Amino acid sequence: MSLFGGKKESYKDKKSLVIYFSRADENYSVGYITKGNTEVIAEYIRDITGADLFKIEGVEGYSADYNTCIGAPVYWGIMPQEMITQLEKLDFTGKTVRVFTTHEGSGLGSIPSQVKKVCKGANVLEDSIAIRGGSVNSAKGKIENWV
Repeated sequence: MSLFGGKKESYKDKKSLVIYFSRADENYSVGYITKGNTEVIAEYIRDITGADLFKIEGVEGYSADYNTCIGAPVYWGIMPQEMITQLEKLDFTGKTVRVFTTHEGSGLGSIPSQVKKVCKGANVLEDSIAIRGGSVNSAKGKIENWV
């Protein structure tokens, strides 16, 4: 299945938006990075599909030190509050939503069910994907197959 449920070639004819939250600096098992793992995956999706990107930024930044931070793309199996707050403000009526996450052991956690609750009116597809943060730099092929 492609991003839009049809032939892979059809995604470039659709208007799509990748909404993401990502954190750079010190990451679990990855070390210090200048671009967050989720942002790397979001950019892969943009490059493959031509989608627009919308990066969610928190009002207050996170500490550069991993152990000081609470919340990130997938911590303890849930979405960060920044994602929930932003998604609740948007109208998803009639929109198709696919979930992707980066993690270091949580997989998708409960994020797909959270997205279904938060993105009211959306058709949330079941084929979510979780990419381990330590492998994002070699995950473009996996993302191409998923899209």
